[in-house]
Amino acid sequence: MSRTIAAELGVSPWQVDAAVGLLNGGATVPFIARYRKEVTGTLDDAQLRDLEERLRYLRELEDRRRAVLASIAEQGALTVELQASIAAAATKSQLEDLYLPYKSKRRTRAQIAREAGLEPLADALLADPAQDLDALAAAYLNEGLGVASAQDALAGARAILTERAGQDAELVADLRERLFRGGRVHSEAKAPGKNRAHDSGRPGATARPGSAPSPAPGATGEGKYADFEDYVQRVDTLPGHRVLALLRGEREGAISLEIAEADPRDDTALAEARAGYEAAVAHALGVRGGSSTPAGKWLAQTVKVAWQGRLLAKLESDLRSRLFDAAEEESVKVFAANLRDVLLAAPAGNRAVLGLDPGLRTGVKVAVVDGTGKVVDTATIYPHAPAKKWTEALAVLEKLCREHGVELVAVGNGTASRETDRLAGELLTRLGMPRSAKVIVSEAGASVYSASALASAELPELDVSLRGAVSIGRRLQDPLAELVKIDPKSIGVGQYQHDVTQAKLERTLDAVVEDCVNAVGVDVNTASPALLARVAGLGPTLSRNIVEYRDANGVFPSRAALKKVPRLGEKAFEQCAGFLRITGGRQPLDASAVHPEAYGLAARILEAAGGSKERVATLDPAQFADERFGIPTVRDVMAELVRPGRDPRPEFVTASLKEGVESINDVKPGMILEGTVSNVAAFGAFVDLGVHQDGLVHVSAMSSRFISDPREVVQSGQIVKVKVLEVDVARKRISLTLRLDDEVGAERGVGKPARGGEERRRASEGAGPTKPDDQRKPGDQRGARRSNGGASRTGDGGAPRQGSGGKPGGQGQPAADTALADALRRAGLAR
Repeated sequence: MSRTIAAELGVSPWQVDAAVGLLNGGATVPFIARYRKEVTGTLDDAQLRDLEERLRYLRELEDRRRAVLASIAEQGALTVELQASIAAAATKSQLEDLYLPYKSKRRTRAQIAREAGLEPLADALLADPAQDLDALAAAYLNEGLGVASAQDALAGARAILTERAGQDAELVADLRERLFRGGRVHSEAKAPGKNRAHDSGRPGATARPGSAPSPAPGATGEGKYADFEDYVQRVDTLPGHRVLALLRGEREGAISLEIAEADPRDDTALAEARAGYEAAVAHALGVRGGSSTPAGKWLAQTVKVAWQGRLLAKLESDLRSRLFDAAEEESVKVFAANLRDVLLAAPAGNRAVLGLDPGLRTGVKVAVVDGTGKVVDTATIYPHAPAKKWTEALAVLEKLCREHGVELVAVGNGTASRETDRLAGELLTRLGMPRSAKVIVSEAGASVYSASALASAELPELDVSLRGAVSIGRRLQDPLAELVKIDPKSIGVGQYQHDVTQAKLERTLDAVVEDCVNAVGVDVNTASPALLARVAGLGPTLSRNIVEYRDANGVFPSRAALKKVPRLGEKAFEQCAGFLRITGGRQPLDASAVHPEAYGLAARILEAAGGSKERVATLDPAQFADERFGIPTVRDVMAELVRPGRDPRPEFVTASLKEGVESINDVKPGMILEGTVSNVAAFGAFVDLGVHQDGLVHVSAMSSRFISDPREVVQSGQIVKVKVLEVDVARKRISLTLRLDDEVGAERGVGKPARGGEERRRASEGAGPTKPDDQRKPGDQRGARRSNGGASRTGDGGAPRQGSGGKPGGQGQPAADTALADALRRAGLAR
């Protein structure tokens, strides 16, 4: 197991063994990554998370392997060869292929045929196809066992041979890989009301050829799946986000889906490919000779039945699961990476913030939080329709800002965000503050937090509606501290997050939150229970105990005082102490990331440096290394002594928004603007330009070199300069490029990708070179719109999503022949 994981991670087996030993001993990933570098050979948190996930899979595989061996042994069928094959199975799929013939299952037609004594008939036909078919079958008649005619005997023999082919593990594995490499995914529109939701949402469910009726005109019409109404692509080149879109379309009953040996619209290619698969089945069964004799024809038909009636259906199900698993892995990684960027976004810090939670009829909820995050004032104003008390609202906001020394204004991005942002802009003008002091903040999950028990405990005196404004203001001050109070799935930076296994997604996102919290560190004397619960070694119970002890006894004067907290024992202290900060305490190192176990080491280093932080950097780490602390730890301690308590997050900056560009109507092709990356998906990045509608930079427009992952170039929260390629005001779409020398509009040809052409576009999507049999239509999914901060681009459950300005997505409109429409189609987001 260690060698397998080591090979996959590109590390040594001893490193894996060391990490597994620490994990088995109760150590957490953040603790191992930070304070046990010598033990693991400096494995970082990302490697350790991958190791942990892979270890879980392999342990499940080993458990299943033991169960399979025990089951086969009970049946008395375990041979030395079979045991060796089972021991060598590297995946659950391979293991199940080997176990299939021995699974306890309902009696099959083949079993009934064997009980009727028909297996010798099947073997005889294989051995000599030149025999008289009917005469041979007649010798096996037995009315008492249900074999009343030659046809009954031959049907039983066929069932035996078909099952034999389906249970040949080597054949199944070979054909599965061949179908993955050369097969085609094909989808068609389904007529309204026909065979809807036939697969119950299962990723492995199949729709066999001919099971769906011919698509009626407008079956998908101008819907979001219209580009899948006659769609074909090679299985092994299908991007993950498109797999999830196809499966969702099938689940919603809009399309039927199959995996075929070749393009099913090309009869010649399909027949040739099918013949190749049937030849492999024939070889595995031992079918030889031609089909000139009746027995030879029977055997040829048996091979067809084995492939088309049994094996293809099984392999299609297997490949669907394989495609889903890979797509799920990609989707989870995209969400995790975006979540990490959002959590580690630059904090505005200890600055008073005016938080605005926009609304129309119900008014704009207002909260002022001081530099510590304490709520100092709240209000509700009604500047928008139907009340339209604009002047009164401005007066209230101006008074609050002047009274409490507000330095920043945070505007939530929900309904009425555009109108409220204009109000905030006028407020800043009155106050003489720069436009950059106004920041649009994602309010994803704010309503979930507002109604939670945690919010009730934190803000018991505030109405639920006002808590959202508090959360918006605090998110600007410290995104990490505020967002940990919300289920990570509600933060809205995922890609098809509702289509993946929720347990896996939750496990991965929780790990990201834990890693981010521990990378930054937590002030134990001010942190909320929600934040403390994410510290390595703590959890909900100990975090509550810490807060209760703090409330009863006052602030902790030192890390050592944490040991007085009920149930916080030595192991928990070891795991959490280095990540908890105490400022102004008796021990200066308590405010740093130096673990208490290394305080003696820090003292020796400071003594050698004569107490000078500047001289610490000039010392040789090797002179302080010993059996307990190696060079990696010494370097970490020295870095902390030079810059104690350094926050790894970037410095807070806001984009310099262009004056006069305040709505999509002000955006023109050719403009070079500065904006903030709001979300990154597999196909590109969305950029907030401050005009209430994010623009899209497709992956093909990110660099002059080939980019397979947009995160190679950008990440959420990053300030970037972009050039506007095209603007579709009617559909609220803005096409952008990071290559500032790209041509725009008619200069480069409307509707053509910016640089690189078709081959580059396909390469960027992982589709491979253009091939005649691919027959791609220009795009793969229609009518989908984005939601600000979210990348579940077809919408949740097919419902229309809101844009950053709170406007409907406008699904179902005709596609504009623009570069943006092309980019969205390429990404699988639009018609």
